[in-house]
Amino acid sequence: MQLPQEEFNPYYLPYINSATSSDLVGGLKQNLKSVVAFYDSIPEEKLEYAYAEGKWTVKDILLHIIDTERIFAYRAMRVARQDKTALAGFEQDDYVNAANASNRTIESLLEEYKVVRNATISLFESFTDESLKAIGTASGSPISTRAIGYIITGHENHHNTVIRERYL
Repeated sequence: MQLPQEEFNPYYLPYINSATSSDLVGGLKQNLKSVVAFYDSIPEEKLEYAYAEGKWTVKDILLHIIDTERIFAYRAMRVARQDKTALAGFEQDDYVNAANASNRTIESLLEEYKVVRNATISLFESFTDESLKAIGTASGSPISTRAIGYIITGHENHHNTVIRERYL
């Protein structure tokens, strides 16, 4: 996806480039199906696996994807609604450490993922072209509503690639 550089911090470029569809809402819908199918295909014995000391498990990664989507969807809503308040960043490791993904079943995690994704789809379907181009500030940098949407799908695509390469 090609977006003007002023719409996002360069840190997010790998995620934006990992978004597989130029159709923002279509990409969110496509990933809903592919992500659920991907996690359904992971053998149960791999769900608690981490490839190195201090690395997240597959279940940790899925819950991280869910938490990140919630945060980014909230950011998208604030930016689209012209809220000029600067939005703080978040410490992903603190979230993962407090989330207790190991106490959850993969079924409950996938159900939560589906609910969050469907809410995100509904939110992005409500945005006008103008609100998708709105720019706010998050983590100290400018970001547009539409960049956030591409980051959401690209972020999960990134993590799913890591799982394929290092966990399976």
